[in-house]
Amino acid sequence: MTTEHAVIGVTGLGVMGRNLARNFARHGYTVAVHNRTEAKTKALIEEFGNEGVFIPAETPEAFVASLSRPRKIVIMVKAGASTDAVIEEFAPLLEPGDILVDGGNAHFLDTRRREKALRERGIHFVGCGISGGEQGALEGPSIMPGGPKEAYKYLGPILEDIAAKVDGVPCCAYVGPDGAGHFVKMVHNGIEYADMQLIAESYDLLRKGVRMSPAEIAEVFRTWNTGRLESYLIEITTIVLSHMDPSTGKPFVDVVLDQAEQKGTGRWTVQVALDLGVPVSGIAEAVFARSLSGHAEMRQAARILPGPTGGGLPSSFADDVEEALYASKVVAYAQGFNEIQAGSAEYGWDIDLGAMATIWRGGCIIRARFLDRIRAAYEADPNAPTLLSDVFFAAELSTAQRAWRDVTVAATRRGIPAPGFSSALAYYDGLRAERLPAALLQGLRDYFGAHTYRRVDRDGVYHTQWERLGHPEVRVDV
Repeated sequence: MTTEHAVIGVTGLGVMGRNLARNFARHGYTVAVHNRTEAKTKALIEEFGNEGVFIPAETPEAFVASLSRPRKIVIMVKAGASTDAVIEEFAPLLEPGDILVDGGNAHFLDTRRREKALRERGIHFVGCGISGGEQGALEGPSIMPGGPKEAYKYLGPILEDIAAKVDGVPCCAYVGPDGAGHFVKMVHNGIEYADMQLIAESYDLLRKGVRMSPAEIAEVFRTWNTGRLESYLIEITTIVLSHMDPSTGKPFVDVVLDQAEQKGTGRWTVQVALDLGVPVSGIAEAVFARSLSGHAEMRQAARILPGPTGGGLPSSFADDVEEALYASKVVAYAQGFNEIQAGSAEYGWDIDLGAMATIWRGGCIIRARFLDRIRAAYEADPNAPTLLSDVFFAAELSTAQRAWRDVTVAATRRGIPAPGFSSALAYYDGLRAERLPAALLQGLRDYFGAHTYRRVDRDGVYHTQWERLGHPEVRVDV
């Protein structure tokens, strides 16, 4: 029986947990491994035991006993009740100062609840966002740990070691207290939804508008990936569009059912944004587009509805789509960073937006070249009210807006749905407008519900007595 103690442990050896454990081992850490069903533990040792030093454990007691103090345990199970069950199983076996890490996609409010409960027992609980999928977990993910800062003293060096690196900088940084790490991961996933929707709309415009084949569109995306749109999602779009289905010989995208699924993090992003009063219209449209795609009966019934007829677009239209895609992606990221900013203020997290851009440059799904520009923008002005006011991005969007508007018009005239592009442009125009029609909304609200309004020419809150002749105005004490 070995007397060696593990530096860190992983319980839950599904694909993500197994690969994360292998990543720790490959970096020279002795890793304790445990799974509810012993077969997965044995399979890990048999297949990958030569990659480093693993200490397998059949029981939670043996697993905890194999760890050096303070014990550091990473939980990699399905979010929700399963996470609570694992916590309740392990917490009684731990001592004050030990660290439990939830590496799943937990809702940040659950993380806040768990952190508070475990803090009262003297145990550090770290809600840790991990992005990059199974490949990232193995080769270097983007890691977003929250929770007690004291825990990061012990955990941080290990996580930074196994994280992706860009220019030698780890894609891992302490995010903030309690649920901050999972909040940032949630917003990351929301941006991911919007990014993917915009890419899909670009494909649709080139397929239906320019009448390009999937293989031809793949080449367009491959070219885009050599410039300012360079990103992981653009890169894998070229792969998917180039792939031919071996059983039919047709393009892969033509044999896949056009009903997109979702696991909930994008929906959470929108729900939380509504609670915070933050407009994330691009992310919301992406969520609703997936929802619409899944309503097969409704879509089938609506096929009788007439649409416009229009000729094809020239191949040069692809250049306009590139401009629109870039501008709309910037808007989506700007909305996401605004939500992080609002969440940080609401919960007292003091999140460094520039640091978040830094750790998203590698390992994660939304890694992209322009994150360096976003990092620079927030380093120049950490409290910028919107990324779009940054000198660099303001100039980029100003240059792109002609093509951006032409693309949305072309989509509308040809009946090609482009909610991502359209909502991003509407958001841009809404921000830059000197006056919005919200003034009329306030008047209507005051008329039917006496909801009051404020004036532009003097302080105070007012109500117009609409039912009285002459409509006298009164100041309301609030």
